[in-house]
Amino acid sequence: MPPIRTIVVDDEPLARERLRTWFAREADFSVVGECSQGEEAVEVLRRERPDLVFLDVQMPGLTGVQVLEALGQDAPPAVVFVTAHEHFAVDAFEVQAVDYLLKPVSRERFKTALERVAKRLAGPGPGATAGPAPADPKLPERLSVKHNGRIIFVPVADIDWVGSADNYVELHVGAQTFLLRETMTAITQRLPADRFVRISRTAIVQVGRVRHLEPLFHGEYSVELMSGAKLTLSRSHRDQLPRLGVRT
Repeated sequence: MPPIRTIVVDDEPLARERLRTWFAREADFSVVGECSQGEEAVEVLRRERPDLVFLDVQMPGLTGVQVLEALGQDAPPAVVFVTAHEHFAVDAFEVQAVDYLLKPVSRERFKTALERVAKRLAGPGPGATAGPAPADPKLPERLSVKHNGRIIFVPVADIDWVGSADNYVELHVGAQTFLLRETMTAITQRLPADRFVRISRTAIVQVGRVRHLEPLFHGEYSVELMSGAKLTLSRSHRDQLPRLGVRT
């Protein structure tokens, strides 16, 4: 398969340089151009017709959403928005963006976005078997939570772990925590079973966020995440160890 042709659009030189460096390490992606302004992006995207655009939301002239509106049917098949402002998430998902990245973007989060792009562009394919999330249209790609008087949309892919908090659950996303009025049983049913594992009565972790496990006493394990958070896999949930890559 040829590399996925990509355009990077961001008015911050350092942001473009970081993305360009990361893309250079990805054999399946090729950056064929970059832009710093909305009007320029429209011209370049029409000329190059890339498969993917990493698109800043706020730029001089046209915003990222306005760039897509100007392109119309000429818009790339895959769009990833990148911005420092979380409240633009609604606009991003309304135009069917593959992903929405908040600055500063981590390398791990960048690679997650690329995986989602590859799946979007590949399509189901002949004879493909759908995983738990695509097979069930009720499973959301994002969760809406009330936060500081606003409704915030939290991409499921960004969640490190979920904790129990009385009549609520806590969504831990990097250094941020969002409260959602939901039970642990209910939130388990809303998360992709191939990516999230319940490790105790009070904690669910995203498998890809687990850094390492350490055996404790009485069959329990200490679970450390990429974020530095430390949780405990209880003895009653030892049967979940294989889903974390541990042979028992």
